[in-house]
Amino acid sequence: MKRHAPATARNRQPILDVLRSRLPPDGLVLEVASGSGEHVVHFAATLRHLVFQPSDPSAAARASIDDWADASGLANVRPAVALDAEAPTWPVERAAAVLCSNMIHIAPWSAAIGLIAGASRVLPADGLLYLYGPYRRAGRHTAPSNDAFDRDLRERNAEWGVRDLEAVTELAAAHGFEAPEIIDMPANNLSLAFRRS
Repeated sequence: MKRHAPATARNRQPILDVLRSRLPPDGLVLEVASGSGEHVVHFAATLRHLVFQPSDPSAAARASIDDWADASGLANVRPAVALDAEAPTWPVERAAAVLCSNMIHIAPWSAAIGLIAGASRVLPADGLLYLYGPYRRAGRHTAPSNDAFDRDLRERNAEWGVRDLEAVTELAAAHGFEAPEIIDMPANNLSLAFRRS
């Protein structure tokens, strides 16, 4: 059954605008934590020269992803696979790019560690790791709404929360990524484009 994530309708086009000039000319694009599946179908409809592999640890999310993909009729979206970002091996061994939107703040920090380590394993030199979501910069929230969101997340789960951009950058550097290109996005979010060195 197709799920709807209200924020997706607002952010999918700005994300696509960022990805369009940064994704490779061909190859497999792995999306980690695809959620409802609305993002991946939107990207695949425009970027038909790429093959998209959605994934999610949730069976219900994978069913939604596959329903969105089936309804789209797109030939460049593979069936969703079960992927736990923290697992030492992933069901996808090679990818030209790895995308992950709105995950690392709604998961324990160990999921961010797993995501970046896994991306390092599957990406080639100069491969793109793209992260989207809210971040703190220099220990400060970029907007009052992000501060409120962070407090709400931490009340729901003490292991969740808006992450420090510097901590994510340091983690990525430890796994062989260069400093990110940082792109300001609507709704006080950021796009981080890391390249595998």
